[in-house]
Amino acid sequence: MVGILANDEARGVYARIVLGEPVTEEATGLRERRLGRVLANLVDSGLVSEDEGALVASGEMFRSMLAAEPVQRATGVDRFLRDGRIEQYPASAGERRELLEWVVGEAFEPGAQLTEGDVNERLERFTDDVAVLRRYLVDHELLERTPSGSTYVAVAADQTSPPDRS
Repeated sequence: MVGILANDEARGVYARIVLGEPVTEEATGLRERRLGRVLANLVDSGLVSEDEGALVASGEMFRSMLAAEPVQRATGVDRFLRDGRIEQYPASAGERRELLEWVVGEAFEPGAQLTEGDVNERLERFTDDVAVLRRYLVDHELLERTPSGSTYVAVAADQTSPPDRS
């Protein structure tokens, strides 16, 4: 079906059928033989059917496709990821913290001491903007920056408490 609708001529003819417009050589700009092929493909695909000599768009194919493959809604941190990378940060502070805890669990071992370059390298797999992610991790006390600023220490999520935002 997608292959048929990828064809400009077929898509144009299908649109005319959906809108109830005439499907003639003159209206479509297609020669008789080509128009016949396009219509045959639309009928064979199930997108169009004949009803008392008239061509009608059939919604049955779409209904059966939807019934056959129900959409699985992402849950947990997966709602904010695409291919394992952060697509967007949650607006909710609790959900953002959950996402950040997941990143820490995936990228660091608790107590590991890392240079800023090492931290950035580990965070690159989650986002292109590592500075923002690193700042969120520090702000949420999941990553501690040493006083010298040259080293970071990963903190286990269960050893932290959410920062007081009052």
